[in-house]
Amino acid sequence: MKKLLLIAGLLVSLSIWSQERPDPQPAPETAEKFKVGMAGYTFNKFDLDQTLEMMQKCDVKNLCIKDFHLPLNSNEKQIADFHAKLASKGVKGYAVGPIYMRSEKEIDNAFEYAKRVGVKLIVGVPNYELLPYVDKKVKEYDMHYAIHLHGPDMPLYPDADDVWNNVKDLDPRIGMCLDVGHDTRNGKDPVKDLKKYHSRVFDIHIKDVTGASKAGYSVEIGRGIIDFPAFVKMLRKVGYTGMCSLEHERNMNDPLQGIAESIGYFRGVIATTQGK
Repeated sequence: MKKLLLIAGLLVSLSIWSQERPDPQPAPETAEKFKVGMAGYTFNKFDLDQTLEMMQKCDVKNLCIKDFHLPLNSNEKQIADFHAKLASKGVKGYAVGPIYMRSEKEIDNAFEYAKRVGVKLIVGVPNYELLPYVDKKVKEYDMHYAIHLHGPDMPLYPDADDVWNNVKDLDPRIGMCLDVGHDTRNGKDPVKDLKKYHSRVFDIHIKDVTGASKAGYSVEIGRGIIDFPAFVKMLRKVGYTGMCSLEHERNMNDPLQGIAESIGYFRGVIATTQGK
């Protein structure tokens, strides 16, 4: 089954490279409630023009904005110019982050930044003791706040269980960015975690990994151990309506081929599991 999905994914990625479809052409996943996007961190070696060129080649229309492309202190003109450049390539910025927050001042800055950018979702990593202040700001700004989990590499928020246990009694607009790779590397099952915590999953980072431990490392989707057909089926079952954004962390100096393969495989999974 996995070989068939890999073939389907490669065929989709080959169609991406050919760029022979009429324009505009709906992306393959538009029949789903969820959408496919890109996590801005994928492009930390590239400027915005290069980023948008790669996104165009892979037919991805949604970007989680990182501050190396749009600094936290950007003014209104810089933000307007940024959005205009995205729009000229058919791309929309749907959220900002991840943003690390180690003080109340940094939280204030992040919420003001998101407000100026015009998004309603912050992907953040606040220190645990700052969660009551995050709760206060979410109420003040009426935004959703998705805590990015980081697996065994960081003491903060290693997996979905940890995020849930820390936010379950806070405002329901505070939840998680479910990074399926990091969740897996901390010994968890992202399919089960999506089922358990879907009411607080506001963003998803998709990637594949080689093992369910700290020794596991990131690879192209379809080359690792994560059961993406089961994950896509669970997305449908729980009615997830947010983004599934690829956070590609392999060969980051030359990522385009890996991005295209991963997006192609994920879209192949979507296509071959519909109605199942």
